[in-house]
Amino acid sequence: MNDRAKLTIPELAQKKAAGDRLVMVAVGEALTAAWAERAGVDIVGVGDSLGMTLHGHENTLAMTVDQMIDHCKAVRRGAPNTFCLVSMPYGSYATEEIAVLNALRLIKEGGAEAVKLQGGREMFSIIKAVADAGIPVMSHVGLLPHRIHSLGGFKMQGRTAEDAMKIIDNAKAIEEAGAIGLEIEAMPYEVGKAVDEAVSIFTFSIGAGSAGTCQLLNGYDLIGAFDTFKPKFAKRYGNIAEVATRAFETYAEEVRNGTFPDAEHSYTMKPEEAQKLKKLLSDSD
Repeated sequence: MNDRAKLTIPELAQKKAAGDRLVMVAVGEALTAAWAERAGVDIVGVGDSLGMTLHGHENTLAMTVDQMIDHCKAVRRGAPNTFCLVSMPYGSYATEEIAVLNALRLIKEGGAEAVKLQGGREMFSIIKAVADAGIPVMSHVGLLPHRIHSLGGFKMQGRTAEDAMKIIDNAKAIEEAGAIGLEIEAMPYEVGKAVDEAVSIFTFSIGAGSAGTCQLLNGYDLIGAFDTFKPKFAKRYGNIAEVATRAFETYAEEVRNGTFPDAEHSYTMKPEEAQKLKKLLSDSD
């Protein structure tokens, strides 16, 4: 049972300075959020990857602000005592004004402690506008799912030293803009480590080895619920999809062969009421 106090934003930087390791999982509804909180996870992330894991889209781009708010509310109900970071979906931070309005909605209506968008130096003015509005904001370097078409797919970034330097520069710009943290995604460990060392703000990584203060995995990947594909960096600690499929198969078989529902799983009337009903039915014929 998680009996720790919820992390605060000042503590994120303190944890990094102290060299502590934190744990984050991405979830999208109350049930898995409750499991995560019960397990003592430090941060729940409501990422728009749930467009793929829960909505069946081929990428994250279809998610809307209203959908993210609804998912964030559900996660908040499941994990009320865990720090919550919600992703701003594609298109919701296209301009400074749009970004501020949508970030405010995600905090006010969704109940998260912070929002996260994607991009570095080219997003400087937008990150700054959100931060200046008093909204705790993070951003994202490396593989940016919102730019999946420009990148040509979900591909590792920072393969060359030159590309690595661009990623590091983006991380520095995110900090300069007033963000409280950033995500490091899908790059060689050496690059992720250099990104983390280049900034003083909180960092969390997925697909960058052990770089950063905090490790993120998609909750549906790690429990084996989402099995359409498995990224190289995802480790499965369970196989919920296999267990669930077997349960559905067994249920279907028992319904078809008449063994379910049985007496154990059925309600019955008191004998005298059943007899009375039988008489009433007979008299009504």
